[in-house]
Amino acid sequence: MTKMHNVTLPQAQEPVGPATPATEGDHAIIHYHRPDGEYGNATGQNYQDFWGLHVWEGAATPTTWQAPLKPSGQDDFGIYFDVPLSAGATELAYILHCGEQKDPGPDQYLQLTEKSNEAWLVANPAVEQGYVLPTEPGRIAGSDLSKQRAHWLTANTIVWDVEHQAGMHYALYYAPLGGLAIDNGQIIGGKAIPLHYEPTELSSTLKAKFPHLAHYQCFTVEQVEQDELAAFLQGQLAVAVTLDEIVINATGIQIPGILDELFHYTGALGAIVSPTAVTVRLWAPTAQQVTLYLFDDATGNSCHHAPLDRGPQGTWELQGERSWIGKYYLYEVTVYVPETGKIEHNLVTDPYSLGLAMNGTRSLIVDLTDPALQPSGWQQHPRPQVEAPTDIVLYELHLRDFSINDQSVPIALRGKYGAFAMADSAGMRHLQRLAAAGLTHIHLLPVFDFLSVNEDPNARREPNIPIDAPPDSNIQANAIKAVREVDGFNWGYDPHHYTVPDGAYATNANGTARILEFRQMVQALHAAGLSVVMDVVYNHTHDGGQQPRSVLGKIVPGYYHRLNAEGGIERSTCCANTATEHAMMEKLMLDSLQVWAEHYCMDGFRFDLMGHHMKSNMVKVRALLDAIDPSIYIYGEGWDFGEVMHNARGVNATQLNLAGTGIGTFNDRLRNAVRGGRPFDSGAALIANQGFINGRWYAPNTQNWGHDWERDALLSISDQIRVGLAGNLADYTFEAADGYLTSGSEIDYYGGPTGYNAEPNENVVYVEAHDNQTLYDNNVYKLPRDTSMADRVRVQTLGLALTILAQGVPFLHAGSEMLRSKSLERDSYNSGDWFNRLFFDYSSNNFGVGLPVEAGFESELMRPFLANPALRADERAIRQCIANVHALLTIRKSSPLFRLRTKADVMARLAFHNTGPKQIPGMIVMSLADQVEDFPRIDAKYKLIVVVFNATTHPQKFQKLDWQGIGLTLHPALRDSGDAVVLETGIDDEKGALTVPPRTVAVLVS
Repeated sequence: MTKMHNVTLPQAQEPVGPATPATEGDHAIIHYHRPDGEYGNATGQNYQDFWGLHVWEGAATPTTWQAPLKPSGQDDFGIYFDVPLSAGATELAYILHCGEQKDPGPDQYLQLTEKSNEAWLVANPAVEQGYVLPTEPGRIAGSDLSKQRAHWLTANTIVWDVEHQAGMHYALYYAPLGGLAIDNGQIIGGKAIPLHYEPTELSSTLKAKFPHLAHYQCFTVEQVEQDELAAFLQGQLAVAVTLDEIVINATGIQIPGILDELFHYTGALGAIVSPTAVTVRLWAPTAQQVTLYLFDDATGNSCHHAPLDRGPQGTWELQGERSWIGKYYLYEVTVYVPETGKIEHNLVTDPYSLGLAMNGTRSLIVDLTDPALQPSGWQQHPRPQVEAPTDIVLYELHLRDFSINDQSVPIALRGKYGAFAMADSAGMRHLQRLAAAGLTHIHLLPVFDFLSVNEDPNARREPNIPIDAPPDSNIQANAIKAVREVDGFNWGYDPHHYTVPDGAYATNANGTARILEFRQMVQALHAAGLSVVMDVVYNHTHDGGQQPRSVLGKIVPGYYHRLNAEGGIERSTCCANTATEHAMMEKLMLDSLQVWAEHYCMDGFRFDLMGHHMKSNMVKVRALLDAIDPSIYIYGEGWDFGEVMHNARGVNATQLNLAGTGIGTFNDRLRNAVRGGRPFDSGAALIANQGFINGRWYAPNTQNWGHDWERDALLSISDQIRVGLAGNLADYTFEAADGYLTSGSEIDYYGGPTGYNAEPNENVVYVEAHDNQTLYDNNVYKLPRDTSMADRVRVQTLGLALTILAQGVPFLHAGSEMLRSKSLERDSYNSGDWFNRLFFDYSSNNFGVGLPVEAGFESELMRPFLANPALRADERAIRQCIANVHALLTIRKSSPLFRLRTKADVMARLAFHNTGPKQIPGMIVMSLADQVEDFPRIDAKYKLIVVVFNATTHPQKFQKLDWQGIGLTLHPALRDSGDAVVLETGIDDEKGALTVPPRTVAVLVS
């Protein structure tokens, strides 16, 4: 046991980083030079006609993408932008763009300092006109010790992107306390050891691990003892090249490679509770000293402190008493930080925290096995089971949305974990009815500790919105903008601590209430027959480096986050990107998932921006969860963009790469084909780009004229939908629109394959999610304006039917069954409760409640829609849509033919009709056969199921001689749905002919 020393901690519990907070009235200047001198015409309003500046974090007035700042002026360098800063800003986030073209691609961040609030950007680094960017006095061209352009990969290998010439000499410099500098062509302030240039390529092993460095020059480090090497890594490092004994280039060094080689630790980390002791253990191989500060409570400054001892593999450790349980703690990490160029004394929480003080200011030592932190019956409570992943139906729900507007929930529990324990609330009754129909899983948007909502309710402010504000006004949005950074709403995709429930959803953010209440929520949902999926965001953290709320970057600077070629943090996710290709960041993710699975009984995980992880990461995740519970389903966003695009940092976890792993990816192919257009359409394209369900060719709106090429486009997107209905399998074959037998992978999707899955359980099929406009709002834009509300319900039902009746894993956005609207808001992540409301009394669908917060230049486009009372769904329409979705869920549940488990089953049992060049446009006919040669029967009730999706505005007839005399009848769930139109489906059994009403999905069974 360790003796602790009494101290009084200074009031400032977090070290001040290098940034200097802006005061009101401060400005930043962004300079931009294009060698061609072409900056566009900024006199107009079209953002596609000029180079503008999109600003958000740190700007006094953030912009929308479609309305960037115009240049403030032009000088000899080029154009410049004068950006007013918000008070307290420590960095400015910005993107230079002309339309959708960015320069450069990733988001840019200007650190605001006392010295300068200016940045200079050049469109082409090979500047042709002789401009020289400002440099520090005495800096040698090409040399910059504040950057890290070299990489130390193994004990004896350093790589650097330099051009070798005869006569050049290289050296590695190190300074334990920092202070390396260039003076008169020499590096001063440290010691040097020679580097030897190796005219060879990286080994195949290192190329595979660091593909983005494959073209770098290789250098060998002189043999150094491991203890000495470890000491090198605790100070400042640099490499330099000299010619004629003059330094001509020098840079700092990125060290994740060698840290992984020398210090990969596989044991437990964090505050580890045993029957006899508490051990705190931190991985910090570059730290020079680590001290523990132990507090009796969440806010007091009186504490005890003691140094941690160095342990194996870069760890620091201290053993204490079990009486530490319930106490709060911080680490003081003394470490060299390349970002500041000096030794910092960072006071920081534990990345392995299992409990926290309010707003994550201190870590809390907890024993998750303590019965006091478990609701009654927790250890034995029954969990819903599914036999296979394709039995799953997902329902994506934001925790605050669920209850904040539900008047049947006690005020104290609205927007809290505890609302799910109110079994008789309107919201829980709604979920129970969906579960009875066939819903299986609730997917909760982030509920781990995130930063965008203050956990202190007394520090929050909610908007004051007049109830009589016009439906097309900006009064509502302005009220929300005034408090949006201090209200209680945010989606929460900004992690702070990965393995602690967020305190904003608990009745008390201090102590252990968040742990107990989170478990009560899970137990209540399980009791309702619903499994629980957690939305995890291991791909980034809100802060990085020395930013105020950074954790990882203050413990091991430059390791946990993915760095660019100069050592800056990559931010293609709009936050500080983590590097799960590094062993200890991967370990943090795996260890965190294990806690959620074992101690919180999670039934699934949805990975945000999963493509920013490596495929190897996700394969290990799958293996970890298989060992705990193979029924835990994992899926995520397999988008391919940013610095990892095209496997630039290794084979990443994207749609095509994950085929065959059993890991689900969101299917944007079917989504776009059903909805029309793409998520980032703007302006008139929102109306013009119609999809399968809302009128492409067969019901043109004001922006379309039904040309022949629109018919061809309709046939093309119909083929994309067919592939999606067939599990989005790469190998599934059918007659395509051109008349040829074609596989799913051969159906074009913007130059890539439509089908990419190896098995149906990898197909997460959806038409609406929290991102982008809701399906209802999308249809407001695209349907002909005179479409009746009854028909809008039918179109909504069609869209959801193409999800629910597809092979794979259907994914529903909460409220889509209630015609949910966000009043045309595109992305409501920070638009307050008002635009995100759910009405479980079915009195409203929330359409026409004001112009969106981010309406921007599209305001005038939106106003006529929002002002139209005919577009506001009434209770009758909402209830009919709910009944339709219940019927669809019941249909899916009624037959395993809708839930086929293997590619072989899909290939053998699922067939499309009405295909090829002579098909009836706007109608998809699908059959599912139970009696198939060489396959056993799997459906005790039905031999054949026929599904007809008729999106057109007219009844459509389809005949197939094979269906003569087989006794097709309308599925019982449709007969009981209360939908009078579907009952008009005609069946001529003698001729094997069907007549399906307009805008109808008909399911017929034999």
